[in-house]
Amino acid sequence: MSSQLLNHVRAQIRLRHYSYRTEQSYIHWIVRFIRFHQLRHPRHLGKKEVEAFLSHLATDRQVAAATQNLALSAILFLYKHVLELELPWLDDVVKVKRPARLPVVLTKHEIQSILARLRPPHDLVVQLLYGSGLRISEALRLRVKDVDFHRLSLTVRDGKGAKDRVTVLAERCHEALLRQVETAMDRGELDKQQQQGGVILPDALARKYPNARFEPGWQWVFPSHKLSRHPRTGAIGRYHLFRTTVQKAVKRASSDARIPKPVTCHAFRHSFATHLLESGADIRTIQQLLGHADVRTTMIYTHVVQRGALGARSPMDRD
Repeated sequence: MSSQLLNHVRAQIRLRHYSYRTEQSYIHWIVRFIRFHQLRHPRHLGKKEVEAFLSHLATDRQVAAATQNLALSAILFLYKHVLELELPWLDDVVKVKRPARLPVVLTKHEIQSILARLRPPHDLVVQLLYGSGLRISEALRLRVKDVDFHRLSLTVRDGKGAKDRVTVLAERCHEALLRQVETAMDRGELDKQQQQGGVILPDALARKYPNARFEPGWQWVFPSHKLSRHPRTGAIGRYHLFRTTVQKAVKRASSDARIPKPVTCHAFRHSFATHLLESGADIRTIQQLLGHADVRTTMIYTHVVQRGALGARSPMDRD
């Protein structure tokens, strides 16, 4: 397989400022697509071969619809932006319709049971997921400058869809988050004194402001304990906590709490929206806090509000 082709894919992805996770996913599926067709160059493949690969994923590998669509998106990116081929048949390749699944919502008691079994700083991360409606990546990428203790708000930078937004900060998180911020700034100061590491900065800021990596405002709220190598530039720096450590901690805590629901980090974001809706919050407000582009995405929570479907009460419970 030509490394030149894959390097071209990486270059086009970075040109469009796609995330590193997207880069990893696209490379993965492009490689699998090429290997599936015995290393034939994509220029010599067409609609038939693309559909054969997607069919293989669905029937032989039995992947989820979202995974199949991700593979298709990677292949479309390859043809449109890397090979720059005008292929009319690309628009005819059908995307799989994702099943309409209802979100998993935890009760307040279940959330408290999980939090009681989590150790710092994982418990604080989960409190922000539930208290502010953050995605796990958004919580871990928080920087000190994004926390406004005076207004009790958090600024989410470069969220899903490359959008910024402001969401609420629960008063109950105030003291613990303040202590965590102080710990993060102390770690940044120690890095500065030792002239090692420093936080990873977005885009070209590291070249434009070389000392910004030690400034208090740029420090991660949840810094990693170890220095790491940047996967793209190779520079040594300090990342935030890895999501897998939080995910594993949540999994263990929910198991210890004997919660029968499939608990993930995203379930706390679902619970945030559902509990706000149950308390009477406006659907548009919830949409803005979650950062949904379309209110129809937020409307899914109307199907899981308390007391059954759409908040209806069973006639059997009426007087």
